[in-house]
Amino acid sequence: MNAVLELKRPARASRSGFTLLEIMLVVMIIAMLAGIAIINMGGALNDAGESTAKAQVQSFDVALLSYRAKAGFYPSTEQGLRALMERPSTEPAPRSWSSLLKTLPKDPWGHDYHYESPGKHNTDSYDIYSAGKDKLPGTADDIGNWDEKK
Repeated sequence: MNAVLELKRPARASRSGFTLLEIMLVVMIIAMLAGIAIINMGGALNDAGESTAKAQVQSFDVALLSYRAKAGFYPSTEQGLRALMERPSTEPAPRSWSSLLKTLPKDPWGHDYHYESPGKHNTDSYDIYSAGKDKLPGTADDIGNWDEKK
């Protein structure tokens, strides 16, 4: 009779679905891949900030060359980049002037660009630079118009 009862028991249905261990393993793999992607994107974002700063420095160079062509000289350090937007009221006063920029852009890290005339790197003209990611002028990560003239 035992043999008959065993035959009548339904066979265990095959398991469908995943165990908790399998699900946790898949979640951990996805988290690791996401972490790697974020780390790699961080480097790309930093490179993008440097490229943006270099492009903005070059656009300031063009505007300052236009200013010099009209005024006869570059703005003083005190007049700064604002002289590209507003006619300077201090000496040296430009002989001819027109607005060359509507606004002064911030660097990719949200800070003002630095301008010095005459420059420390370009003693015959001016230095214009972003203090870089560390926001401290005069450090190795500064991005300025002297970099492109090397």
